[in-house]
Amino acid sequence: MQLPRGAAGGCGCALFPLLSILFVQAVLRNTVLAGRWWRTPLIPAPRKQRQADLCVPPTLSLEISADAHVRGYVGEKIKLKCTFKSSSDVTDKLTIDWTYRPPSSSRTESIFHYQSFQYPTTAGTFRDRISWVGNVYKGDASISISNPTLKDNGTFSCAVKNPPDVYHNIPLTELTVTERGFGTMLSSVALLSILVFIPSAVVVVLLLVRMGRKATGVKKRSRSGYKKSSIEVSDDTDQEDSNDCMARLCVRCAECLDSDYEEAY
Repeated sequence: MQLPRGAAGGCGCALFPLLSILFVQAVLRNTVLAGRWWRTPLIPAPRKQRQADLCVPPTLSLEISADAHVRGYVGEKIKLKCTFKSSSDVTDKLTIDWTYRPPSSSRTESIFHYQSFQYPTTAGTFRDRISWVGNVYKGDASISISNPTLKDNGTFSCAVKNPPDVYHNIPLTELTVTERGFGTMLSSVALLSILVFIPSAVVVVLLLVRMGRKATGVKKRSRSGYKKSSIEVSDDTDQEDSNDCMARLCVRCAECLDSDYEEAY
């Protein structure tokens, strides 16, 4: 059955406005959605996720500092200084570890451990020679080595952990132990001379000069026929009297001692 040509044209005219409305609605909907998406701010990824994505290590929560080079002498105590700063309070979970690596070697040896108490090594070359000289509540993790020898040369490292602060750097300390040379001994002798012998020598020289002046004055007086005044004569008399009194006192003491000795027998 075929519709008349006029009827088919009427149906097409009726559908055209409907299709136009649907098309406009679809375009507006897409435009609104596109505007919302464009205006929506981007939410940044969490910090840890960004660091993991960028392969960046986490921020250090512990900062440890130590001397890069330390010089010591055979037989004299050496201090290895190590300090730390933590963003958390110090607790009994804090640990400190000192290690030693000999020169030209990759072998590492543990020489000291701390956790509420000190645990120095009981074996190896540093046995009974490591002492704790630090204070964790002041951020000090230092140790000392007694009776160092030339064999103690090497690299020392200080590691501190204070949970939850566990990320930290590991500073290295190069220890160089030598024997005291002639120059060092000479400097010590020179310092001792400056502090002791030179002041003594100055005093002796002053005394000699004074005595020489007195002797020169006496000679001049004797040559010129100098006569003593009444005051000088009286001073000499008093001096002689005091000397006589002292002599008599010494004789009397000697007599007393002799009498006591005879009575004892």
